[in-house]
Amino acid sequence: MATDRRVARVAELIKREVSQMLFSDIKDDRVGSGMVSVTDVDLAGDLQHAKIYVSIYGNDEARAETMAGLKSATSFVRGEIGRRVRLRRTPDITFLEDRSIERGTQVLSLINRLSEERKPDEELDGSAPSADSSPDPEPA
Repeated sequence: MATDRRVARVAELIKREVSQMLFSDIKDDRVGSGMVSVTDVDLAGDLQHAKIYVSIYGNDEARAETMAGLKSATSFVRGEIGRRVRLRRTPDITFLEDRSIERGTQVLSLINRLSEERKPDEELDGSAPSADSSPDPEPA
């Protein structure tokens, strides 16, 4: 069993190599249909299984095409990792879609919309504090 530090280092190395492969080595047109980035690699403690989380920018059709392309390129990616990363055994690879960035963007837009809706209400009520009403600090 590998140490936590080694697992983290190998996971980061796999993340870097897969990102490079997505950028230049994978020739499948389906993978290029949406902008793809590797967000995380979850590597098992025995270094035998790797879950690669990818974020795909685009519509649902582009996401589905990209995931199908990544699924078909799994054996190529695993072989390239075996060549580039010196491990006793190359981990099995699974690509999973990560929608956390999309959910985060939705939450931020909701917060911004709520804050914009509250500003006119505060101005009408007169309850919004103004800069002139703050007390002056006493000289020391």
